[in-house]
This record gives sequence, structure tokens and C-alpha cells, in this order.
Amino acid sequence: MFAQKEALVRLLRDSDPETVRLIKDQLLSAGSEGMADLKDLASVSDPAVSSHVQEVMAGIREQNSYEEFSLLCHFFGETVDMEQATWALARAIEPEICTQKFEHKLNTWGRQFLVKISSAVSNRERVLLLADFMADELEFRGNSENYYSERNALLPRVIDTRAGLPITLTLLYMMVAARAGMWVDGINLPGHFIARHGEIFFDPFQRGRILSQSEIEKILIRQGLQLKTCHLQAASPRQILVRMLANLLYVYDLHCECEKHEHVQSWINALTAGSVAG
Repeated sequence: MFAQKEALVRLLRDSDPETVRLIKDQLLSAGSEGMADLKDLASVSDPAVSSHVQEVMAGIREQNSYEEFSLLCHFFGETVDMEQATWALARAIEPEICTQKFEHKLNTWGRQFLVKISSAVSNRERVLLLADFMADELEFRGNSENYYSERNALLPRVIDTRAGLPITLTLLYMMVAARAGMWVDGINLPGHFIARHGEIFFDPFQRGRILSQSEIEKILIRQGLQLKTCHLQAASPRQILVRMLANLLYVYDLHCECEKHEHVQSWINALTAGSVAG
């Protein structure tokens, strides 16, 4: 507990905004180590003091989330847990979000899907069952109407709305499938992110529709490219995260959100610099 709790309460009640700001900055500088004391201070009966302290606590959580993800980008290894990286990204953008409850939801879906594929004997059959579960039962779909939205690029919000981008939907398919012992790769096609299980390519943005080689070639033709073997290789965790961030960068550029744009650009720079160094 703060030794000068009563003094802090008086100062946070002060009518001078500059005095209050200075005290809040001082409390913020204590970081995570002061959170227990801040929770105690926030419990005082004065609503104004409690509100100021809650703002400080939110600021500390924001700092911590930003630093956590920044460190992850700077020291990114190819064996990183991609799922944990996506949760860290979500917390960096929305520090108040509780990602644990979304992990629990994925665990539940994974158990449910395991029952459904227990008797499947082919890769095609497993893909069809995964598409049926994700698109028909859980109602995940591509968000074509509001494509360039931050919510489409953050996994917890995609889980909430059941709508997302090709890459976030593919990640969800991958995570649910993995919990049932089914390995799905992300395929980093220029212009459209898709999925693969064994020899079967499919498109989570289009409700898990199975894709033929000619359909994949058409996706690349729209980008002025010819299909090459390298296009069909599994995306690495670094490639996936850079593409997720590139989507966010475009959104923030489109909506003139300069601070978020700057943060995302710094994360991309760290990841791509690490790729070159490696």
C-alpha cells in the first residue's frame, strides 16, 4: 500500500489539472510494480479519484502490452508459437481485451471438432468436415462488406463477429483443426491468403471452399503472376505475422490513425529486419 495514500488522494482531488496530471504521470512511471497499490487506491469512495487511478492502470496495461509485442517482434524466432503471437498482437492494439477467454472458446471448439473427424479417412473428407463446422455450425465468413476494418484483423474480434479477413479466418481454421490433431498450413498467396491440408487447398474466406489448381492460378493471374512452386509453400510464422500487420497498416493509413500506423510500421520493420539478419 502507498505510504502516502491520503496525500495522493488529496492531490488527485486537487482543482488544478496540472497537479493531477503530474501525480498521474508519477503513478504511471511506477509501472506494473505499482498495480497492487493502484488497485487499493482505486477502491476509495471518491469517484473522481477512482477514475483518475483507473486511467493510470489502463495506461500501465497499454504500456505493458505494447512492450510485450514489440519485444516479440524484435526477438522473433521461427519456432515462435503463432497463436500466442496473435493474442499478443490483439492485446497490443486493445490492452483491455482478455484473450484467455477466447483461448478457452477455441479449446471447446477443438474438442467438438475432434468428435466430428474421428472417423474421417481422407484429407478431403477432413477439410469438408472442418469447413462444415467452421462455416455452417459456427458461421464464420469472409467480411466482404467491411473488409478494411481493424476488427477483421484481430483474432478476438473475428471470434466475436464471426467475420474476418482471409488470413485471420485461416488462422482460426488452423487453430481449431490443430486442437483436433489435424494439421493445416497457411498459404501466403499474393493477393489472397488460403489454407492447405495435405494436398487439399481451400479458402476459409469463402466458407472453406476447396480450390482446384486452376482456381489458384486465377488468383495469381489477378496479381499479374504465374503459379510457381514457391507460391504453394506453407507460410512461416514470420510471414503470417508480417501479413497480418500489413493489413492493419493499410487500415490505419486509410483511416488516418497516425499513432497506430507508426506502431505497426515499427513492428513490421523489426520483423523484416530480423528476417534479413537471420
